[in-house]
This record gives sequence, structure tokens and C-alpha cells, in this order.
Amino acid sequence: MKEVERGINERVVATNRKARHEFFIVETYEAGISLVGTEVKSLRQGKMNLQESYAVIRDGQLVLEGAHISPYERGGYVNHDPDRPRRLLLHRKEIRKLIGKTAVKGMTLIPLRVYFKGQHAKVELALARGKHEYDKRQAIAQREMKREMERQHDD
Repeated sequence: MKEVERGINERVVATNRKARHEFFIVETYEAGISLVGTEVKSLRQGKMNLQESYAVIRDGQLVLEGAHISPYERGGYVNHDPDRPRRLLLHRKEIRKLIGKTAVKGMTLIPLRVYFKGQHAKVELALARGKHEYDKRQAIAQREMKREMERQHDD
């Protein structure tokens, strides 16, 4: 995704804060998300949780699993199922590329954030590889070392 596109007309709804800690991000993609009416209203209120969610390719379609969108308070009997699988919208050519890339052992698709771009809901998907425990410890140690150096530099 191009850096220039960000921030112009976007409103972030939810972020997967653990994603960068748990995974090495290889590539990112922007996908549309197919929603029903009450889901859109809940999203506009910021009621979405991306923890433990992932994307899979099923029957040639990209599907977001495990994302929780809370029911709309004023939805009544027409409310949606909060944990239903949601179809992600990408070009067929991109989906074919992803099929090959996710076939590699250890590669998975995870959502990094959900946002509105204009009036359309979008998902920033990442092709990622899981980190081992020692990778996570090493990343924490590097971050702490960097903070310490900045503190010493400021004094």
C-alpha cells in the first residue's frame, strides 16, 4: 500500500495491535469488506475487535474469520451475527497470487486494521510469518535499548 494514500480521507475503526508483535509482516494489501447494514453502523461507532482474526481463501474467495463486530444497539430483530465470516474484496489476480504465497509453510493472512476510506470500509491485510518466542524477546530488547539510548542522548 502506498504511504501517500494514508490519512487523506481515512478514519481508523480498529487496529490489531498484537499483529506486529506476533508476526513478521512481509507484504500488505488493501481489501474491501462486504458488510450488512447494521455492521456498518456498528463499525462507524468503532465497535470492532480484530484480536485472533485471520483471513483464509475458500473456494477462490477471501474470507475474514474471527473478527467480532458488536451488534448495533438499535438494530432490533434485523441485527447481524457478531462473529460471522465476512467476505473480503480483492481482484481475482491478487487472490491467485495470495493462494501461492499462503501455500508456503508458516505464511498466513492477518488483518492489521479496519478503516473507512471515504464511505467504504477497508481492511489492511498483511501476508505474515509467525515469530518465535526468541524473536519476540529480541524485538523487546532492541526496543528497550533504543529507548535507553534516546534517554541518554536527551540528557
